[in-house]
Amino acid sequence: MRIVVTGGAGFIGSHLTDALINQGHKVVVIDNFITGSRKNLEHLKDSDHLMIVEHDITKPIYLAEKIDRIYHLASPASPIDYQKLPIQTLKVGALGTHNILGMAKNHNARILLASTSEVYGDPEEHPQKETYWGHVNPIGPRGCYDESKRFAEAIVVAYRDYHKVDTRIIRIFNTYGPRMRLNDGRVVPAFISQILHQHDITIFGDGSQTRSFCYVSDLVRGIMGVMEAGDQNPINLGNPSEITIKEFAEKVISITGSESKLVYQPLPVDDPQRRRPDITRAREIVGWEPKISLEEGLINTLKWAKENV
Repeated sequence: MRIVVTGGAGFIGSHLTDALINQGHKVVVIDNFITGSRKNLEHLKDSDHLMIVEHDITKPIYLAEKIDRIYHLASPASPIDYQKLPIQTLKVGALGTHNILGMAKNHNARILLASTSEVYGDPEEHPQKETYWGHVNPIGPRGCYDESKRFAEAIVVAYRDYHKVDTRIIRIFNTYGPRMRLNDGRVVPAFISQILHQHDITIFGDGSQTRSFCYVSDLVRGIMGVMEAGDQNPINLGNPSEITIKEFAEKVISITGSESKLVYQPLPVDDPQRRRPDITRAREIVGWEPKISLEEGLINTLKWAKENV
């Protein structure tokens, strides 16, 4: 097939691009490189199965050759990025998604929206099911990202119902692995970067808040599975194994043999206290669940990070 991946130079997008090309598909990556990196695709530079289009999808784009599938991943995704780029984040969720849905409609292509667990906000339901509507502060520091994804889901459903576009929606929970930017502010690269630079590890709050970490290869397998499944309603993709931030920091220290200590800072505004997906739908519809253990995934990520610091 000929497949478009928006945000294909990003962390998850580049791994997805690898997997699609490995299956023999031709991939068109559309990226404006605001947060993505050409380095993530450098190993594919000689592939005749990859075309890179540098473009801001908040502006209209037309591709003449037939497209079969669209994976819409484009968006700043880390707190540092979307708080630095709040308007761009809102525009890519709204205008960008609108433009890419137009492309899907024009080509009669199936489109998958990469949404986020952030649509649940600081959840009052635990674990989070897809039926949960969320607990989101639209004017808080995370609002630009949360609401851009909530709007994106709404317009995808509108195009599905009004224009009969063939759509899929996934909600991605915390994902980690090689190619994460070590300065993007998310917990896994932050801890790894601090340890590799022999700094103490910064924990916000008392460390009792929880996250569920999914390795990137597991996530990509889930994304591709949902695209080819028949269900058009949102599907959570993430690891249901929950761990506190303090426990996670201690695990990273143990794996690396680091002498870093834990230091504590005030908790950011609207930082979710608990985050864990209910993946019942992913199991039933796609037959998907994570396979890579946290320890194995961290060892792989650390190996990559040591070579790229």
